[in-house]
Amino acid sequence: MSVIVVSPLSRIAEIAVRHKAREMITLMAEKQDFHRPAVISADRHLKLGVNDITFAGTGDLIAPQERHVQQVIDFARAWDQSAPLLIHCWMGVSRSPAAALIASLAVAPEDDDEALALRLRAASPFATPNSRLVEIGDSLLGRGGRLKAAVKAIGRGADADGDAPFVLPLPDPAQTR
Repeated sequence: MSVIVVSPLSRIAEIAVRHKAREMITLMAEKQDFHRPAVISADRHLKLGVNDITFAGTGDLIAPQERHVQQVIDFARAWDQSAPLLIHCWMGVSRSPAAALIASLAVAPEDDDEALALRLRAASPFATPNSRLVEIGDSLLGRGGRLKAAVKAIGRGADADGDAPFVLPLPDPAQTR
């Protein structure tokens, strides 16, 4: 079974090696710099310069846009799923869990939105997916509001210190038929 691993920035090297990830999506502020783990090749690393905000027009901060979410969708669809996909942001609590939901639905569109949100909550009591990313993903993936509603239903996650990576399993194909 394929999985998506979500991590804070501080643990990406350890998590990439532990889970044998070879592909990674980064959602970080435009000018934040970091070292890509050596096990992730540059051509299989998507770096999106977005801040963890939910509306545009906040000074120099960059709100997630449709183009960013479309890049997540396209990257996920090109993921070969032979190894976990690593997704990270600064703390692994808001942007990366939202991107994990979007990536999961991009590769498993038959998945039930509510079941996916419940798998996310079971995997991480701390995840509070960025609502702007979720809303755009819902629209671009043609979910008809189901993803937004499912994420709203699981509510805000518990307070976190940003040191809680987690694994989000993709749906079992036998159970989605």
